[in-house]
Amino acid sequence: MKHLFAALLIGVFPVAAMPLELVMVEQDGCHWCAKWDEELAHIYPKTEDGKRAPLRRVDLRALPDDIAFASRPVFTPTFVLIDQGAELGRIEGYAGDEFFWFLLGKLLNEHSAARESDT
Repeated sequence: MKHLFAALLIGVFPVAAMPLELVMVEQDGCHWCAKWDEELAHIYPKTEDGKRAPLRRVDLRALPDDIAFASRPVFTPTFVLIDQGAELGRIEGYAGDEFFWFLLGKLLNEHSAARESDT
């Protein structure tokens, strides 16, 4: 019965209601990736932003085929906001927690407003 209810809910709500995804493009030996891990990795999933855009990690040298990047990431870390496999925007680099939260909030707010107007 629970599965039927869940299937009905999925069919009722538009696809745009699915969460965004924040893809962290990283590579071995990246000092700034390690810094992000040290400062934010344990906090990110607990935050409102982390719930709006759950984190997915990918390697710079093995980018997945299910993401349509606007351009190939060059720097690590690069944080790419994804909606249904397509890039909406990105943050290149990591310059500290305050700057990261500011840029991520701006990116999420810009694209969340666009998603809401599509429904």
